[in-house]
Amino acid sequence: MTSLEKTNTQFEKAMAECRALFEKKLHDYKASWRILRPTALTDQLFIKAKRIRSLEIKKESKVGEGIRPEFVALINYGIVGLIQLDKGFADVVDITNDEAMALYDQYAHEALELMKRKNHDYDEAWRSMRISSYTDFILTKIERIKEIEDLEGATLVSEGIGANYMDIINYAVFGVIKLSE
Repeated sequence: MTSLEKTNTQFEKAMAECRALFEKKLHDYKASWRILRPTALTDQLFIKAKRIRSLEIKKESKVGEGIRPEFVALINYGIVGLIQLDKGFADVVDITNDEAMALYDQYAHEALELMKRKNHDYDEAWRSMRISSYTDFILTKIERIKEIEDLEGATLVSEGIGANYMDIINYAVFGVIKLSE
């Protein structure tokens, strides 16, 4: 198995774990996240990434949950972000669990395909990076999303919020993979 094939397999395994958790949460809460407005979703991503950074610096968790579950949450909230960009927010839960899972699968597949293209071009550079760099890049992407939201989308050269969500997902998957090795 080549290094690229190994990455694809590891990525798919990490995404399957995230999907299973997402599906269980849908069972418990339905698609309650449909109510999140874009800024609230951005803040949710921010607190997850900020917690990772805090744990990396302090080297201790007083809550008992580590860094890996927060990367999983970033992946799932990143996908929620893509769904919300597509559908807009709602005042009530307006999709079934099956519809939510179909949308999840669509965006998870798009993230995988983007990772494959970028990983080809960057030649597995992520494997030589520190996990803390993924965290900092994710925080940077979140800051960019905040700026785009503040500009109400009127950017000059930005790839847009969706591209930033995709990058957050992919960096978080790399974090899950590295923390699993």
